Amino acid sequence: CPRCGRDFEWRAKWASHWEDVRYCSERCRRRRLGKTDRALEAAIVELLEARRGSTICPSEAARRVSPNDWRGLMGRTRDAARRLVSRGHVEILQQNRVVDPTAARGPIRLRLTARRDA
Repeated sequence: CPRCGRDFEWRAKWASHWEDVRYCSERCRRRRLGKTDRALEAAIVELLEARRGSTICPSEAARRVSPNDWRGLMGRTRDAARRLVSRGHVEILQQNRVVDPTAARGPIRLRLTARRDA
């Protein structure tokens, strides 16, 4: 999904127009990407490039975009991280292991992918 970065699969109700399906849900279709979403993606990439070979917490990117209301951006920050994973720029880690971004629950860390980092 271009909005939340989650993978989604074919559903019977979409059978007649599967080629036209772009979003995983009605909610994602209504909530288009905005300036804040792009700023979160940029913040993640900038922080990771500044710390070559290290990881960041998604809250660091949220704090950079909105220092006073960063907690309210955490869901959108995780969405931004999933979008970057789908483009091959970032990896999501839990307990120092790469995890499937759609299955990650709880605290996560982000790092640049190996091929982008090289």
